[in-house]
Amino acid sequence: MDFAKLVEIFDRNNVTFVSVTQSFNTTTSMGRLTLNILLSFAQFEREVIGERIRDKFAASRKRGMWMGGFVPLGYDVKDRKLVVNESEAKTVRMIFERFVSLGSASKLARALQVEGVTNKRGRRIDKGFIYKLINNRVYIGEAVHKGTAYPGEHAAIISKDLWDGLHTMLQRSPRVRRAENRSTSEALLKGLIFSNSGAAMTPTYTRKGDRLYHYYISMDAIQNRTTLADAGPARLSAAMVDGAVIAEMRRMIATPEVAARVIQTFKQEGTCLDERAIVEALTRFNDLWASLFPAEQARITRLLVSRVTVGPAGIAVDLRHQGIGSLVRDLTTTHTQEVAA
Repeated sequence: MDFAKLVEIFDRNNVTFVSVTQSFNTTTSMGRLTLNILLSFAQFEREVIGERIRDKFAASRKRGMWMGGFVPLGYDVKDRKLVVNESEAKTVRMIFERFVSLGSASKLARALQVEGVTNKRGRRIDKGFIYKLINNRVYIGEAVHKGTAYPGEHAAIISKDLWDGLHTMLQRSPRVRRAENRSTSEALLKGLIFSNSGAAMTPTYTRKGDRLYHYYISMDAIQNRTTLADAGPARLSAAMVDGAVIAEMRRMIATPEVAARVIQTFKQEGTCLDERAIVEALTRFNDLWASLFPAEQARITRLLVSRVTVGPAGIAVDLRHQGIGSLVRDLTTTHTQEVAA
């Protein structure tokens, strides 16, 4: 135990200290003087050690070194340095890009929970986690110490342009962003559509008279960034793109290969659904789509589509085949409830 703390305990209990091997006695004035001098030097030594540790920590952070703590999503620690975890880094980039497109942490959190995206500890991602992530400067290759950012030793995951664009958007009033979200609620592909350069395409609209015309516009165009020649158009009609994606989803669901894959998956899971019910559910999709509310159409789109890329040659749709199983469960449940009613 620290001698100073020991003396404090003695004082609280009215105990005096007498050394048998040394001339030290707190019952005398000289002994108390000696004790106070020793305690002062002990306190001085503790403070000097603390200052040295803090100075060493600050100097290391200024050199961009990783000084321990909770490892952020997208990185691992090897040899006391942050190294990029590529699979997690894709999730980090996706969150940044989709936040720019959606403009809402709440909506993004709900979408990520539906898709089963988790943080580094395997827990569901919530709104608070998203705000911490998008404000963490480690993702642009910086180390922060007491509010000051320094170049880090680790590699960046997010480009500075994406960071600046997102934080420019955050500077706007939340009320303004909520109004923009409401005005773009008809955009089916919010958070899913990107240009060929990798820039997110965010939904927007123009008004002519009483009519709204919806578009997707590239963040390159919004931020006035120079784009590659093969990046694709900076602005596209939402109706045209949404129609192409819906047609691709319908084409995929109508193929016999998809029905066979779903049946095989359900057999492996031990799900009690007969093959005829699965085929009927997939066949019923085309008729059901037109009767769905926009929010439900958007939910199904996120089940079936992982990414839409727009380039000079056209539109590429990356589909989630594993999402079809969830869709079939929904369709068969709905059909059973309708029959029972």
